[in-house]
Amino acid sequence: MHHHGYLWTGPKERFDQEALRRPPHPEPPPAGSKPELIQRYREVAAEFPTADLPPLETAYWLIKPHSLVRGTWVEPKEAAAWLGERLAEYAPRFISEAERDPTYLTRLVTSGTGRLSDGGDVSHGFYLERPTYLSLAVVTCSPNHSMAGLRCPVT
Repeated sequence: MHHHGYLWTGPKERFDQEALRRPPHPEPPPAGSKPELIQRYREVAAEFPTADLPPLETAYWLIKPHSLVRGTWVEPKEAAAWLGERLAEYAPRFISEAERDPTYLTRLVTSGTGRLSDGGDVSHGFYLERPTYLSLAVVTCSPNHSMAGLRCPVT
């Protein structure tokens, strides 16, 4: 088992494009569907696996391009340390004063270590100066407990 780190920052409007943050339905629209529905399905099917947007379900980071992996660690503590470093780096830009609190950030890292040690994933999001959003995730790989069928992006 190992862990991959992911980081995304960008405009809140782009983050809100939920159709590109979820995998397409396993079945395409039935024959005779409206052309715009078929076209939208094709767009999502083509873009979801390659879009840099954070997926709605954290484990789906594993199907994204290898180039989006910001780090790989065997030890949960090392992965959580990376998370803590990113939190410290971005905390001065958090809109919420409460989220900048060092005690709060330490709790996020500590709880993240526990979840990663248990084979879970960690995902956090923060509003930065408007209209920017930060998404941080550490995903357990080989296997991922919530989606064991997903392949490792690094192999």
